[in-house]
Amino acid sequence: MTNRGDTPPDLDNTPIEGSPFTPRQVRMLKIAVTVMGVLLVAGFLLIIATIAFQATQMGVEDAPAQVAERPSKETPSPMPREAFDVAIPEGADVAGMDVDGDRLALHLRTAKGSEVLIVDLKTGRIVSRIALRPE
Repeated sequence: MTNRGDTPPDLDNTPIEGSPFTPRQVRMLKIAVTVMGVLLVAGFLLIIATIAFQATQMGVEDAPAQVAERPSKETPSPMPREAFDVAIPEGADVAGMDVDGDRLALHLRTAKGSEVLIVDLKTGRIVSRIALRPE
């Protein structure tokens, strides 16, 4: 089918010679490729600008202060300002210990058997003493 003089070639639905695409499809494809190319370039420029901005902010002194203001769930309570002693029975060995928040659990092995001491880390006071006896 040839193009008659009354129909513009870009509105004609006949494929371009040697191609399965019509002129309208080719034009739309060119527009799509151009728009996607512009988006790719803009994205790369945005990434480079963000990296440059972050690199210039690395030496700013305000960042550590902001982090210190936000308490973390995993951050244990502060230790007491002064050191304290925990009295354990004479001849006892510490078999293990664990900290949970502001409490310290000491597993002791004594001549009488095992026991667990719970110590308050804020005050240094023994909160609980649990004797472990076999049944």
